[in-house]
Amino acid sequence: MPDLLTEAERQELLPPLGVAGWGADPTTDSLRKIWKFRSFSEAWGFLSRVALLAETRNHHPDWRNAYNVVDLRLTTHSAGGLTRLDTEMAAAIDRLAGAAEVQRDQTAEIRCLCELRHGGRP
Repeated sequence: MPDLLTEAERQELLPPLGVAGWGADPTTDSLRKIWKFRSFSEAWGFLSRVALLAETRNHHPDWRNAYNVVDLRLTTHSAGGLTRLDTEMAAAIDRLAGAAEVQRDQTAEIRCLCELRHGGRP
């Protein structure tokens, strides 16, 4: 089982991920990022690429997809929190996202294109 990140490792590894839009959630000891793609098809293609990566690495994210939005979390369940597997996976996932918009304020409401197009109704 991988080891949890030490405080020194967190100080080293998490800030660059934060610049890329990953937020550390201390309540779940996870990394989270929200992408907004131009369409459902682009979001689904991204999810498919991430799924193949996850299978290759045997390290699977928790995610939610609503039309063009992908809300993804990484944590190492077997270790009970963040490990290097998560930080390495985050960097690899970023290479798959293309030019998607990143919702940096993770406390803001997440609204997909269909909600925006239909006046707030999905």
